[in-house]
Amino acid sequence: MCTVVDVREETPRARTIVLDVPGWPDHLAGQHVDVRLTADDGYQAQRSYSIASPPGSAGLALTVEQIDDGEVSPYLTDELRVGDSFELRGPIGGYFTWNVRDGGPLLLVAGGSGLVPLMAMVRHRRQEASDIDTRLLVSVGSREDVLYQAELAEAPRQGVACHYTLTRHWDAQWAGWTRRVDAEMIGAVGPGPEERPLIFVCGPTPFVEHVADLLVALGHEAARVRTERFGPTGG
Repeated sequence: MCTVVDVREETPRARTIVLDVPGWPDHLAGQHVDVRLTADDGYQAQRSYSIASPPGSAGLALTVEQIDDGEVSPYLTDELRVGDSFELRGPIGGYFTWNVRDGGPLLLVAGGSGLVPLMAMVRHRRQEASDIDTRLLVSVGSREDVLYQAELAEAPRQGVACHYTLTRHWDAQWAGWTRRVDAEMIGAVGPGPEERPLIFVCGPTPFVEHVADLLVALGHEAARVRTERFGPTGG
């Protein structure tokens, strides 16, 4: 069991939940957990959520985006309060993980809330005072959908180049890209395949498959492209 110790609003549809997990064995940046909720009548629902906090954090942070008609995410984003408890299992996953000892350069590509595990990597890099060349490309529907906006605004000062593309809504002041991720965009963000970056891509299944295909077509080694995808699960 874990207990909620803090809740932070990230966007109109997403919040970060900070948990106290007794006996937590620590985790790697990029891992996830399973959350299980049990109703008064015994009905149970379980979903997986990426860990947003870096290894060694005082609290375990999950960022949850609400899914329309979901079973779990509406409760976590709207009803959960500090002091509440629920079942949690993890950490899970050893493939989609990164440690500063793995080196770089590092290219992180996120579709929507696929930013969450990549943010754990950015935070881990900062925590370790690493100067590894790190580029982040985030694709979202609109500016208000960008998670961790204040924190990412400071990331360039810490050596993380941040790039954004909006795919549905933007205003006249928006100076970034306004289309789906494409080969030209990836080339502009870099680093190129000759630098052999470690690449992590996370987002909805069609987004991840599209970006992974682009990366390989651009000459990046498939073995250095790691992907994590999510699809409709009822949230």
